[in-house]
Amino acid sequence: MKSVVISGASGGIGSHLARRALENGYAVIGLSRRLPEKDPGYPAYAVDVTDAAAVAAFYRSLRGRDVWALVNAAGAASMNLLLTTPSATTARLVAVNLLGTMHCCAEGAKLLVRRKGGRIINFSSIVTALGTPGESVYAACKGGVEVFSRCLAAELAYFNITVNTVAPPPIDTPMLAGLTREQTDAVIQRQIIKRQAVPEDVWNFVSFLLDEKSDMLTGHVLHPGGV
Repeated sequence: MKSVVISGASGGIGSHLARRALENGYAVIGLSRRLPEKDPGYPAYAVDVTDAAAVAAFYRSLRGRDVWALVNAAGAASMNLLLTTPSATTARLVAVNLLGTMHCCAEGAKLLVRRKGGRIINFSSIVTALGTPGESVYAACKGGVEVFSRCLAAELAYFNITVNTVAPPPIDTPMLAGLTREQTDAVIQRQIIKRQAVPEDVWNFVSFLLDEKSDMLTGHVLHPGGV
């Protein structure tokens, strides 16, 4: 059974992806900063993606497992104008969204290289494409993920590993807690498909990317809802 490692699996989009992957026959391995309060039905590990040493140790422990895919869904957001964003907030957003993704890719990809194939799915956001006010730091971090993923796709193509990025629009998860309904609607109205996405919309993209038949799609940013 193919294993899929999902970061940020204890909540938000990550928890939905973990549950749906499990239902679709994958052996899910979840990691998050804190363990889930209830047994999720798959092995769960407390790993802070900003801690490079902890991430490396976690992936070393998976040697011998048939790891097919990395789904790097861990993220953090904070909506604030740049001039009023504390430096500590900026550092945290960069550490979680950009460096955390890099840590997981750098260590997890070693397992995929050994098996000579696999999938890496990283996460960006619609705000990177739209240039949403109040999201400059977050959008920059996610923009970095997009560029990083394109470069990594070129590096890993020889090993039959694809690397793609999913950039969801606003979804009703705890990450949206800092936005008003008006702010959310303003973003939705800039999408091509003008409805709020749900976690299942993201799973539909992820499940497609996980499929072995998707081996010719790499280096792309996919936008549910369209931009």
